[in-house]
Amino acid sequence: QAIQAINGHTNMSAEEFTNMIFQKIDVNNDGELTLEEFISGVERDKDLLELITKSFDLSNVLKVIQNG
Repeated sequence: QAIQAINGHTNMSAEEFTNMIFQKIDVNNDGELTLEEFISGVERDKDLLELITKSFDLSNVLKVIQNG
């Protein structure tokens, strides 16, 4: 939920957000993500890569804190 809030994706529940991620990158549909699936999935999906990148960019966290 924190990742969603930092990046402005608050219009879906944490479960819906997780399901969306799994649909995009769980290639063998086993309900689990291997490190390889995660890496290749993020590399293939520009929007997901941007979301993950923003999640690790602390400047967004600082903006959220500063803006209350």
